[in-house]
Amino acid sequence: MEYLDLLMFVVLIACILLGFPVSFSISGVAVGFATLGWISGEMNIALLGAFGQRVFGLLTNDVLIAIPLFVLMGVVLERSRIAEDLLHTMGRLFGQLRGGLGISVVLVGALLAASTGIVGATVIAMGMIALPTMLRTGYDPKLASGVVCTAGTLGQIIPPSTLLIILSDVMSSAYQQAQYEQGKFSISTISVGQIFAGALVPGLTLVGIYIVYILLRGFLRPGDMPPAKNDDGRPDAGEVIRAVVPPVLLIVAVLGAILGGVATPTEAASVGAIGATLMAGIRQGGNRKLILGGTLMLLVLAVLAGMAPVRFQRSDLTSGDLMLGAFYVGLAILGVAAILAALRQAWRGDILKSAMTSTMTVTAMIFATILTASMFSLVFVGLGGEERMASILEAMPGGPTGALVFCMALIFILGFFLDFVEITVILLPLIAPVLIMMGHDPVWLAILIAINLQTSFLTPPFGFSLFYLRGAAPPEITTGQIYAGVMPFIALQILCIVVIWFWPALATWLPGVVF
Repeated sequence: MEYLDLLMFVVLIACILLGFPVSFSISGVAVGFATLGWISGEMNIALLGAFGQRVFGLLTNDVLIAIPLFVLMGVVLERSRIAEDLLHTMGRLFGQLRGGLGISVVLVGALLAASTGIVGATVIAMGMIALPTMLRTGYDPKLASGVVCTAGTLGQIIPPSTLLIILSDVMSSAYQQAQYEQGKFSISTISVGQIFAGALVPGLTLVGIYIVYILLRGFLRPGDMPPAKNDDGRPDAGEVIRAVVPPVLLIVAVLGAILGGVATPTEAASVGAIGATLMAGIRQGGNRKLILGGTLMLLVLAVLAGMAPVRFQRSDLTSGDLMLGAFYVGLAILGVAAILAALRQAWRGDILKSAMTSTMTVTAMIFATILTASMFSLVFVGLGGEERMASILEAMPGGPTGALVFCMALIFILGFFLDFVEITVILLPLIAPVLIMMGHDPVWLAILIAINLQTSFLTPPFGFSLFYLRGAAPPEITTGQIYAGVMPFIALQILCIVVIWFWPALATWLPGVVF
């Protein structure tokens, strides 16, 4: 009975492997082991009274509001076929190079990661559009599958990302807990913006590693990735600008607002969702002049209101203030008209309804997992699991470094069986405070863990990207080829972890400058 805490993890993994829904598995295992702990005297059942407070804390957490907004932004962009335009244009631009199609898929994956952050949508889109083209060109099926799978998972490490949002919330709580344990009551916190800033350079580093690998493989084994025969010719500058500039502008608006301190992540996520809706409205043939003009008015309003704000509730407003306020109201009306026109066109194009349905589904899955994982961790702590994890880490040979190596290996192994959400909200609250107390920088630690968690999308047998591509790939691609194709890229992700480990400034420099 004294090992009930460890047995919890074993039973949870077994339930998931048997095919039970994840959220029900987590909550069911938690309730079952809470009952066993109460009967055996290993746990005070009154501890479950704190679950209501945890639920309330989750429902009132402003940071997590950004998740459905970023999901909506990504789904709208995917439904409006912007990804298809990007893939087609970049394929024509780089296709004549040996490995050019692979490079274009990685670059498009990075752009979509920074503008959507939705792994499933990106993998499916590239699996249906890019993978058949790569196979027709003569690419090795294993390599083509691996490139598509891996490029699609970049949405988890390049901000904005649901993984980074959840991770920042968990790491901030762990950082505060570690400071309390050290006797510090004037505590510091970690914001989503700091994690976004910390992940930006490592994410681009990972993209660079992928591109270098593709170029080297194309040089050493040219038969694996021959140049593409492009009947449409190279795209002109106008075509490249029309395909690349809209998502880049959206990226700059969202990440620039967060990193520049202009908006909170939630506010920036709402800007991204509105921006994606406006782009979808234009893409679907809406009133181009109205939507573009209204978008420009919203940008002007954002700049002017930041430079010269007007608050109508004040009693000392001058006539100039009233005129300026009336001008702001006019700009807002034009902006709202553009948004309504884009929404109307997106509804007619059957984009809005499907995007909202997908957003509700993904958001419900994420929050249900977070909520049930909160119960799981509460029972685990009640059974003495927190003290056991701390003693295990403190007993590791090699001190703080050995403890971190053990934790990274544990996260990597769990990624074969569990989703990143379960690992983040169940395991990390137990190990992160101990690792921070051992002296590891919390932002650097969060980025290492984020890259490690990204591999959970690629590691068989339950990597989500593998399932997404299996559903979208042509029938001639076998599951074995997909599994074999991602193996080199898993090794490259481990290489990226090693690079960030030995050069921590890649993760800590930008947050230090910006914040």
